[in-house]
Amino acid sequence: MKKRYVCLLVFCLCALVIAASGFALHTKPAEPEDYTLVGRTAEIRPDYTGIVIPPNIAPLNFLVLEPGEKYLVKIHSTTGDGLTVAGRKGKIKIPAKKWKSLLNKNRGNELFFDIYVKAPDGRWSLYDAVTNVIAKEDIDAYVTYRFMTPSSYYHFKRIGVYQQNLENCDKSVVLINSSFYGYGCVNCHTFVNNSADKMLIGVRTVDYGDGTLLVNKGWVSKIGAKFGYASWHPSGRLAAYSINNVRQFYHLAKQEIHDVVDLDSSIVYYLVDSQTVKTAAALSDKDRLETYPAWTPDGKYLYFCSAPILWQDRNQVPPENYDKVKYDLRRISYDIQTDRWGEAETVLSADDTGLSIMLPRISPDGRFLLFCMCDYGCFPVYQPSSDLYLMNLQTGEYRELTEANSEYSESWHSWSSNSRWIAFSSKRLGGLFTKIHLSYVDENGKAYKPFVLPQKDPEFYDSLFKVYSIPELTTGPIEISNKVLSRAACSLHKIDVDIPITTATPAAGPVGMEPWRRIQ
Repeated sequence: MKKRYVCLLVFCLCALVIAASGFALHTKPAEPEDYTLVGRTAEIRPDYTGIVIPPNIAPLNFLVLEPGEKYLVKIHSTTGDGLTVAGRKGKIKIPAKKWKSLLNKNRGNELFFDIYVKAPDGRWSLYDAVTNVIAKEDIDAYVTYRFMTPSSYYHFKRIGVYQQNLENCDKSVVLINSSFYGYGCVNCHTFVNNSADKMLIGVRTVDYGDGTLLVNKGWVSKIGAKFGYASWHPSGRLAAYSINNVRQFYHLAKQEIHDVVDLDSSIVYYLVDSQTVKTAAALSDKDRLETYPAWTPDGKYLYFCSAPILWQDRNQVPPENYDKVKYDLRRISYDIQTDRWGEAETVLSADDTGLSIMLPRISPDGRFLLFCMCDYGCFPVYQPSSDLYLMNLQTGEYRELTEANSEYSESWHSWSSNSRWIAFSSKRLGGLFTKIHLSYVDENGKAYKPFVLPQKDPEFYDSLFKVYSIPELTTGPIEISNKVLSRAACSLHKIDVDIPITTATPAAGPVGMEPWRRIQ
């Protein structure tokens, strides 16, 4: 009998908690019958208004910022009954199963949020519907990114590469530097054709040296060379990467407190089968800076950025004329069968644009080239002037992607495998910390209003003082564990390669190798 009373008490307490939060246990919240039309849309955060969303995206949970004591949101489209969420606070957390069903049934249709707010006097108000559009095309299911505190640029604490499932917001660690003894840095990550099966990820450690981890279908090997910005050839047989002599510094008399310069840089390429590194004259000109390689989807051209070196002393920080350096966009042909390069040609000149051209990325369908332009230099994340631009590769015409830009820096970007979505880093949420934003790009190259990466908790970003960078979209998850990657990063055994000597490259050492198998 006592046990029965305890169970009854627990049930009643649970019912009270649910009632206090404004949710019915089994019944659908009823829409108010008597209400006043406000005549405007409600303010919500994050700003999920007027956007195009993927049909496979996780619920867009949000906060209603209008004052009230009770809230009700009806979410509906053309087909199906829709769903209703109610609560005494403005935190709207959408049931995932119903959300997924609604979006799948309404690909290509509009999606409406009807927001009701109850005032303390008991009167309900109905705001104009928030209207979004459900795209027909899915977005790749995962995004991989680097996550860290801003001070990590100098102190290397809690720098990690993570991945998030865009369909349910679940996150997992790919590799975090706290796994290393003495910490270190986890650098850029690069995939072959949006597949997580084959990737590169850079590591820098105090005790185990610098290197690049090569992941290939569950196996990982450590290459004894520090890869910079990298791009896989679509065949997966080689990867082009930059070698950068990077220096960071603070301005004392300018509004921008932080800046970055490449004192020297060049591009080389790593051949996976032969474990060798090569370069071409046009990619390692001692009088120029070469960086940000990007292959075309057919593998016939490598795009990259190039600028003249405007200083004599390559150790002075900052060097003279650092704020006058502007990069051209170039490309060079390549024949993988003969391993031969053509002559480099300028695709877009900084003399013509008046701006520095950065980060070329070609859409997988080969039609568009997405890039950044900023006032000067090679590091757009620290340039408020950095905006996204889109070039039609069939016509050579380009334009500012005004529909996706903001007054703050837009930087590192990637394409989905179907060429309909882009992910990029933006400082538009306050101007200080980069966050990942997603935007739909239609078949004509028109982008639509970006929205921030969804989270389970709509208040997630309100107290987050960390930065997201280098978002890369992949069709599936990285399945190799942080434990295995950390063991490989800390291994003294590595694939050492002979690197062509340039002003930006060091000599290489002896050969060694130790592959690590994935541990389930």
